[in-house]
Amino acid sequence: MTPILFVTDLDHTLVGDDFAHEELNEWFQQTRSTGSKIVYSTGRSLIRYQELAAEAPLIEPDLLIASVGTAIYSRLDGAPDLEWQKKLTVGWNRDRVMAVTAHFSDLVLQAETEQSDFKASFFLTEEAAIELLPQLDYQLKQQELDVQLIYSSGRDLDILPRHANKGSALTFVRQTLGFAPEQTIVCGDSGNDIALFAVGSERGIMVGNAQPELRSWHRDHPAPHHYLAKSYCAAGILEGLEYFGFR
Repeated sequence: MTPILFVTDLDHTLVGDDFAHEELNEWFQQTRSTGSKIVYSTGRSLIRYQELAAEAPLIEPDLLIASVGTAIYSRLDGAPDLEWQKKLTVGWNRDRVMAVTAHFSDLVLQAETEQSDFKASFFLTEEAAIELLPQLDYQLKQQELDVQLIYSSGRDLDILPRHANKGSALTFVRQTLGFAPEQTIVCGDSGNDIALFAVGSERGIMVGNAQPELRSWHRDHPAPHHYLAKSYCAAGILEGLEYFGFR
């Protein structure tokens, strides 16, 4: 088997079906013996990833992309990659971002564990998001802040540097490890995973329980290297691996 780079979201993608997850872990071990690499790409911070790892049947990844692409860890007990952090500083000023968001009462700060130097995270209802997001985007641009808004699952809003998301972090990791896009598989279920599928010609598996925002993006951007599974969570990943001939 040709070595591959396997990159997957965690909550409601890899995690959520323990039986299929165990079967997928067996595949991970087999493909790793060929030189493949396993990467988790999550919206969770390192602390919240460690909480999940204590509960779910997760094998230790070769790399962790955390906090919606704003931190990359080659060691789970170490500091995030400094080269990647430097790339995120361009056009980013968290204090000014927070000053703008303070004018929007519908934005509710998430827990301190979900905040970082390169990420400001809020809860936002779907109803409020319709009018608020365009206004917030306009106000941030007025402050000449080069940022992006990522809204997912009908409740989570992340404000990130323009160059930080799961897709750009994937490209950095893929190039660092020396894998071609055609040797790369990405998996996800929600809006913050769209960047994984939009980045290039990587093989993409969207699990059957994918959120409406990802399904809508998939309908608008059909591609032969993307597959929307019928099965949920890890079972959907296994289905996608069969579809692409990796299993």
